[in-house]
Amino acid sequence: MTVEAPASVRRVGMISLGCPKNLVDAEIMLGQLQADSEHVVITNDLEEADVVIVNTCGFIDAAKQESIDTILEIAEKKGRGVQRLVVTGCMVQKYRTDLQESIPEIDAFVGLDHLEKISEAVTGLSAEDLAPTRRKMSQRLYEDFPRVLTQGTAHAYLKVSEGCSNPCTFCAIPQMRGKFRSRNIDALLREAQALQAAGVKELNLVAQDTTRYGEDIGIDRGLTRLVERLLAETDFRWIRFLYAYPGSLDWSLFELMGREPRFASYCDIPLQHVSANVLGRMRRPGSPKDYREMITRMRDLVPDLTLRTTFITGHPGETPKDFGELYEFVEWAQFDNMGAFVYSAEDSTLAARMTDIPTRKTAERRRAKLMELQQKIALSRNEQRVGHTYEAIITGVCEETEHLLEGRLIGQAPEIDGRLLINDGIDLLPQNLPAFARVEISEAHPYDLVGAVVG
Repeated sequence: MTVEAPASVRRVGMISLGCPKNLVDAEIMLGQLQADSEHVVITNDLEEADVVIVNTCGFIDAAKQESIDTILEIAEKKGRGVQRLVVTGCMVQKYRTDLQESIPEIDAFVGLDHLEKISEAVTGLSAEDLAPTRRKMSQRLYEDFPRVLTQGTAHAYLKVSEGCSNPCTFCAIPQMRGKFRSRNIDALLREAQALQAAGVKELNLVAQDTTRYGEDIGIDRGLTRLVERLLAETDFRWIRFLYAYPGSLDWSLFELMGREPRFASYCDIPLQHVSANVLGRMRRPGSPKDYREMITRMRDLVPDLTLRTTFITGHPGETPKDFGELYEFVEWAQFDNMGAFVYSAEDSTLAARMTDIPTRKTAERRRAKLMELQQKIALSRNEQRVGHTYEAIITGVCEETEHLLEGRLIGQAPEIDGRLLINDGIDLLPQNLPAFARVEISEAHPYDLVGAVVG
């Protein structure tokens, strides 16, 4: 419910697009707005908002188009409820001038280096320019900023670093988010403890290159050290990390995972490809042999490991032989979860200037073939869970029907993996969700599981 606001106070709504890192930025901006209650009231109902913030994503063409479409949709409401339109996020960092020229209905921009200035952009009380007027990498880090949780308390994200220094030829993120830089470990502990105090049950560590955490500030085995402190100084039932880069893996992290039940036996490692030819063009480390040895070692250290990855089909230079290597590797690896994406040429990246690009039709066909294989693998792996009982977090009512609840096992990361649907034993749960429970699995599907609460 929106608080009734005086006429001089702005009612502000936000649409945040893109990845969890972008979501954290959105929650920081909402925290700044909440602190400015003299001028701002936050509303969840966009129909009530007289100011709308669109927090954009600029990762690939589809994400950029979604951001532009959303901005245009709000722009059409200018003068018909919406008085002010503010645009923030990755697209502002790289495309601010283009957006300003093509969508004059935008009243203000806020770049990644000025999140704390969001109230000024919303109210228009300052004429200061709050975003780069040309392509410019983000430089600053933010510590000890308040956040407003937007997705309940079942889980929250802790952004451990900003930017990326990997040279991947297909990726424009470093041009927007800047070079890799780690956050202060004590500030991360304070933020995690604040999330715990707010009732968050599961903590997810995120970054563009999470496994490199601490390298730039002289912390040896940084992510392992951070997780050790989180385990010792917080009470989260589940702590997981997302987005491992294969060139910066630290085996001490998996040794810790193998012996600490609260540290989720889960690894999301976007390999992108396995062919030496394509990896070379991507400027990424590894080979089929390297990756087979890496996955074998992971599973030796963490026998109950859930493994997720993503791949790109149709990258410049990908031949039928390269795709065959990738297909065979997926068949061997038996990933629990996998995503595949068709290559998208990103402006001002090295890959965008490469030749020998497979046709879109070929790339789509390869992606479909890969995902068809993965569906069979995922179903087979899920079927092995039927009849077994696991700890799960039950998050609330199923979106599709009020007759089912939904939740996740520890091997199902929020928002990117499948769900656990609860069709029995609901009376055993506390009234206030989210809550942890023991669930017996009764059905398996390629993405989702079905089960009953047993205690």
